[in-house]
Amino acid sequence: MEIQLWREILTPYDQAVKELIVKFEHLIKEHKEKGIYCPIEQVKGRLKAISSILDKAQKKNIEISQIEKKLDDIAGIRLICQFVEDIYKVVEIIRKRSDLRVVSEKDYINHMKDSGYRSYHIIAEYDVETLKGHKTINVEIQIRTLAMDFWSTIEHSLQYKYKKNIPDHIRERLSRAADAIIVLDNEMSSVRSEIMDAQNSFLIQANMVADILTNIQNLYHLANKREMLKIQDEFYRIYKEDNLEHLERFRRELDLMAEGYRAQSYH
Repeated sequence: MEIQLWREILTPYDQAVKELIVKFEHLIKEHKEKGIYCPIEQVKGRLKAISSILDKAQKKNIEISQIEKKLDDIAGIRLICQFVEDIYKVVEIIRKRSDLRVVSEKDYINHMKDSGYRSYHIIAEYDVETLKGHKTINVEIQIRTLAMDFWSTIEHSLQYKYKKNIPDHIRERLSRAADAIIVLDNEMSSVRSEIMDAQNSFLIQANMVADILTNIQNLYHLANKREMLKIQDEFYRIYKEDNLEHLERFRRELDLMAEGYRAQSYH
């Protein structure tokens, strides 16, 4: 197949990857803006390299003309979570999305591969609009924890280095590392509520500070300089206290002050 033809085939898949990265990253942003914990920590995406496509087609005896029909992972999205429990919440999010139609699912978390690989795989249909019109393609979505992703990245690199013939002594170490990953994920799950409380507190504080700084910036155009210096000094004093209640009270007072100045300006 000519290189130009490969480019035409892969362009919609590349488009799908880029669109889905934006959509899932925006989902994370929406959660943060509303002060809600998001089960997705990171979003990654990749378009399968032509060499990898050819290798897989050869291994599975797939004709070049049948690649789009028989390969489901040309477009890949990886959603990284903090906790194992979050993985299944993300699965539910994907199932409910109107822009993705789930075709198949494989749970390699409860049914770990012999190699030690753990992840949740979803094959979903996704529609793209191209220069040539509408096209429905398959996208593979992998959902895993940060620890699982670290192990998988190392294992994939070793598979590439040894041409899928990893020496036994390295394979044994990978297996032990996979067991350690299970222990790590279980330990993180045991303190999940404490970790989430700490992260939510930080998120609430960050949103409050952002609102306060926006109000202060807007007030610079309305209030006098001396008053603004007092407001700034008061903000720094309260911020150093590290007390969310005091910070929230200051934000409410600042909101009322800003509304008053805006009303005066309007009249």
